[in-house]
Amino acid sequence: MKKGKKYQASVAAFDTHKLYESDEAFENVIASAKAKFDETIELHVRLGVDSRHADQQVRGAVVLPNGTGKKVRTLVFAKGDNAKAAEEAGSDYVGAEDLVAKIQSENWFEFDVVIATPDMMGVIGRLGKILGPKGLMPNPKAGTVTPNVAKAVQDAKAGKIEYRLDKTNIIHCPIGKASFGKEKLVENFDALMGAIIKAKPAAAKGQYIKSCVVASTMGPGVKVNTAKLA
Repeated sequence: MKKGKKYQASVAAFDTHKLYESDEAFENVIASAKAKFDETIELHVRLGVDSRHADQQVRGAVVLPNGTGKKVRTLVFAKGDNAKAAEEAGSDYVGAEDLVAKIQSENWFEFDVVIATPDMMGVIGRLGKILGPKGLMPNPKAGTVTPNVAKAVQDAKAGKIEYRLDKTNIIHCPIGKASFGKEKLVENFDALMGAIIKAKPAAAKGQYIKSCVVASTMGPGVKVNTAKLA
């Protein structure tokens, strides 16, 4: 696929083979974000683990100090006092069996994060094949299956993101917008990388962080030196 002139100009502006320190890497990424919209900045981390083994899975969640720059719509499955707490915390949607039926019958997905109390998991288990492939199924490791739904809603809206290993042993996560500027992006980067490093499985051997690349939505990837982080 042929790349446009803006992309080619961005590639020519820095060394695509060099490992940059995080602040310089984000300077290059921001400079390459030339689209007419506020481009999302994404982090791609290749880990030295094997996702085929259960004891080498890497998954969790972290609240980015500066958020993601995206308005997050939350859906909470809860009843009684928990449902009331979710509503008071500002959840966009709160319900139980009624919302399960809505998703099943209407193919409704007007939400970004799904949160549930533990007692509701039996009810929404029927949505596993629908929510699972979209990465929306609530999970205790991500803090989205919890009795404290109010805090989960507040965290989600404050910029909590979930990270998880894909089949190629890479974690892909948004960490902000180009408009954030270098300092805020570096703070978000440090928070996410710190969480990923803490989540290193005991079964992982050898080099854990294999490579780390940051890129804007339409721009080229910039390689980051993670030697000081690992």
